[in-house]
Amino acid sequence: MITLLSKIFIKDNKNYRDPIVRRAYGILCSVTGIAFNVILFIAKLVIGLITGSLAIQADSFNNLSDAGSSVLSLLGFRLSSRKPTDLNPFGSGRIEYVTSLVISVVVMTMGISVFRDSVVGIIEGGSSSFSIVAVAVLSCSIVVKAYMACYNTVIGKKIDSSAMRAVASDSLGDVISTFAVLLSTLIYRFTGFDPDNYCGILVSAFILWSGFSSAKDTVTTLLGKRPDKELVNKIYSIVMSFDGIVGVHDLVVHDYGPGRMMISLHAEVSGDADIYVLHDTIDSAMRALDKEFNCVSVIHMDPICVNDALTVEKRKEVAEVVKKLDPRITIHDFRMVIGPTHTNFLFDAVAPHDMKMTDEEIDKALCKLVHENFENTYAVIHVDKSFI
Repeated sequence: MITLLSKIFIKDNKNYRDPIVRRAYGILCSVTGIAFNVILFIAKLVIGLITGSLAIQADSFNNLSDAGSSVLSLLGFRLSSRKPTDLNPFGSGRIEYVTSLVISVVVMTMGISVFRDSVVGIIEGGSSSFSIVAVAVLSCSIVVKAYMACYNTVIGKKIDSSAMRAVASDSLGDVISTFAVLLSTLIYRFTGFDPDNYCGILVSAFILWSGFSSAKDTVTTLLGKRPDKELVNKIYSIVMSFDGIVGVHDLVVHDYGPGRMMISLHAEVSGDADIYVLHDTIDSAMRALDKEFNCVSVIHMDPICVNDALTVEKRKEVAEVVKKLDPRITIHDFRMVIGPTHTNFLFDAVAPHDMKMTDEEIDKALCKLVHENFENTYAVIHVDKSFI
């Protein structure tokens, strides 16, 4: 259905990176979600009132909250597509993340409400009745919600939308919770035991977990998370494809919302090469990144010695020595200064964030390793932490 509608209403519907196409997909999926959820809410509420099932009534209001979530998602896509202004030069892309967080809070609030009502039902007692119509409506609801989870997952991945991933997660939770309600109804029909309120608690647990997981992912994005490994590898591949660039380090990806990314990195180049040729190479690499990722990129040139055999050899040896402290440590910007009484190795060491040692302790330990492994040699080290 979504595929057919996208072909009808979205021009150039395969160009997922185009901001206009991306917004169109977000609006289409949000409007479709609103329609589905309103229909399910009305159907479940009527059946829940007829059968007296608290779990079905709770599930119906969960659909109503899902419709509200789709409205928020729709609003988020509309607002996040606004152009940059003097006050917000990076645009409003992060509004989509805020919308995703609000959706998650709404979902968790509904989960708490369902839990409360279910506990009250257990304490005060109550019973529901069996209905073939209820079974049919719940079965249809499972199919519809499974479809919603699928298309939100697929489209959310293609256009890289956290809001749609939140809606997909919520829909998947609804599939599980509605199945639990359906199972409760069937158990009551064939055994006489009414697990309705207990099922309501189970439904609330799924709702809460779905909302919490989505909120956690969104908060992580807002705080600044590591870029995907696939993205990092692609950035490295593009930059390293240019002749004259021999290494890449200090990569940082700044996320200001989907389609609003900034990339900064250091590119190692030969210190003996023509500066004008290198500048042109760096410019070409930046243009390639900007075109591929629809981003703004900045590349800093780091001149290194590539033609001196002794320096190249010592760099490789030092790279292996530092791994004695932690095999994940890497080095860059290596220089060697040979004096009349001793030699200095100058380099940056990139250490993982989860090392228990402080930067000062890492510095001292690496300096000690260098001094112990190379005669009459000292190290001048700057300790970095990776952002990828």
